[in-house]
Amino acid sequence: MSNALQKSLGSRFRRIITNTPDGNPPWLDQVAQGDDAGLFAPTEAPWIVHGDLATLIGGIRALLVQALHPGSLAGVTEHSRYEQDPLGRLAGTTKWLTITTFGAKSAIEAEAARVNRMHSRVQGEYATGDGQPKSYRATDRDLLLWVHVAFTDSFLATHQMFGRRPIPGGPDSYVELWARSVTPLGLMEAPNNFAELQAIIQGLIEDETLIVTPVTQRVIRFIQKPPLSRTARGVYFLLFQAALVTLPPAMQKLVGIKPLPKWLVVPLTRALLRSMRLAIGSNSPLEEAAISRLQRIGAFG
Repeated sequence: MSNALQKSLGSRFRRIITNTPDGNPPWLDQVAQGDDAGLFAPTEAPWIVHGDLATLIGGIRALLVQALHPGSLAGVTEHSRYEQDPLGRLAGTTKWLTITTFGAKSAIEAEAARVNRMHSRVQGEYATGDGQPKSYRATDRDLLLWVHVAFTDSFLATHQMFGRRPIPGGPDSYVELWARSVTPLGLMEAPNNFAELQAIIQGLIEDETLIVTPVTQRVIRFIQKPPLSRTARGVYFLLFQAALVTLPPAMQKLVGIKPLPKWLVVPLTRALLRSMRLAIGSNSPLEEAAISRLQRIGAFG
């Protein structure tokens, strides 16, 4: 494929992810600046996982899983414009993810401060699984932990099934290293290995903290069918099915959408991601900016 076509397709794809007219992330300079190596090296698990297109599936899965907790669900439905501006919300999450993965510590601290300011305004009340009212703040430890766990489990599961490269150090390394990402957000007790991660999820399923309400169903329907162009809808349908097949049976039951057969979805999705990698090219502007910073400070050969 010609470089011109790759550049065109890559720019179109990044316009969607970054919600910008030219596809260049406005936070590109934040990743390029700074005089330290940041939290993760290019050879470490978070960099490998978050630099892969399988994150597209991981993001969808994380939204589905997060919606099963009534506290995090209330924060989204009552304090965001996810229905009116889904791409804006996607860009905000992408900004935090990429700066935290690829940026210097000064950029990470600034981005964490932005997220913390946003979280400080998110508060309200929701009904627990047994119908009891419970007040919440986005800064509550249990909600921070759940969002982190849902994110970590989703990106790990989708990379294991659809990622291009193996994870250095395996699942335990990814869970342990990515725990560093939430320390600036105020969460000091994130799981440090895969077993701890799964124990948290299983505990919330067994004690029925994770529930489905009419609001949950509305949000899940929106995640299933967001407002996209006709061309993008076909691609998104397969990515959504890929997210579903990576869910454990208990979560599939809660989500309430039966996926297409795994034997069909997995090879089709892998073929789609291969085509997308070929079309877009392997050069990510954010990774290039991060590597240039590392080379500038002598931290990467």
